[in-house]
Amino acid sequence: MKFRPLPFAALGIAGAVALVADSGAVSASKSRNLADFPEPPAASSTPKGNQVAVLAGGCFWGMEGLFEHVRGVKSVVSGYAGGTKANASYSKVSTEKTRHAEAVRIVYDPDKVSYGTLLKIYFSVAHDPTQVNRQYPDTGPSYRSAIFPQTAEQRRIAAAYIAKLDKAKAYSKPIATKLESGKFYPAESYHQDFMRKNPNNGYIVRYDKPKIAAFKKAWPSLYRS
Repeated sequence: MKFRPLPFAALGIAGAVALVADSGAVSASKSRNLADFPEPPAASSTPKGNQVAVLAGGCFWGMEGLFEHVRGVKSVVSGYAGGTKANASYSKVSTEKTRHAEAVRIVYDPDKVSYGTLLKIYFSVAHDPTQVNRQYPDTGPSYRSAIFPQTAEQRRIAAAYIAKLDKAKAYSKPIATKLESGKFYPAESYHQDFMRKNPNNGYIVRYDKPKIAAFKKAWPSLYRS
């Protein structure tokens, strides 16, 4: 988010098309046919009641906006994970010295969407999991690819899925996503629901809307308006 790209109108048709093709995990995957993306490992059992997933994959504006469109997701909050509460502010995290990652806290109904399915969306369209300490124009460890498992079962599924994706060579490079621990702290109010409130923002149009379109096209049964 430190980078503010120009909107499509300033790029011309050719430039806009190139950017859509290069905006997210879709372009990094070995196959553009997302319907064939490897399935996640099965859970040992379905947990009872609403569950929480914490995922980091670059700018939280797009991560929040995408997961709000997933059936079974109850709420999504943008924030910071992996550092301390004292330093959990945008101004401090942006110095890249606090050890936080921009992340989202997802509350979901496991009877409607599994943790594995959330990870499938995360790895396939939400971001490029092969990039190290960056996501396209945003650079630094706060934009790293990281999963913060909330239970031992989540950690098992995430670790097994990363191994499965690497073995299947779903990407041309090894997956850089790390499993981490640490609390989640909500970001400032002006970051919450940013995509919904600012649908024509240049960054949103250029990097995030194509991911939602790819998700809707690949798995319409999982998509909600």
